[in-house]
Amino acid sequence: MGIRGELYTTQVTLENRSYFFNVKENRMGDVFLQIVESKKGDGADFDRHQIAIFADDMQNVLKGLEDSLKFIEKDRKARAKARAEKKAAKEAKYGAKKIYRKKDEDGSEPAESPVKKTGKVHIVSKRADDKKDGDK
Repeated sequence: MGIRGELYTTQVTLENRSYFFNVKENRMGDVFLQIVESKKGDGADFDRHQIAIFADDMQNVLKGLEDSLKFIEKDRKARAKARAEKKAAKEAKYGAKKIYRKKDEDGSEPAESPVKKTGKVHIVSKRADDKKDGDK
């Protein structure tokens, strides 16, 4: 038995945090899984959070984890399907070209303008109007 009752340890390192899975034994001889999340905090400190799951409860915790993973996968597929349907409906309505709309500063869609926007720019020269008035 290792230091602090550790029987086995593995680490998963991600971009900004690490997870430690420690199998430990307490003084009473009970084996448990300790899951520790460590992430960089303010300054040089690390925020650490941990949970302990005893061997007797492990099957129930794993069932809950499996159910959660199934839900996540089902939800991910449903969202992908909804995005594809929305994209297909948009393409059916507007064609394959993309339409970009500028949002207001608060992130909401702008109100419909009574002016039809064709994308063409019309420039009217004031000089031409001044010359016409000056010729008279």
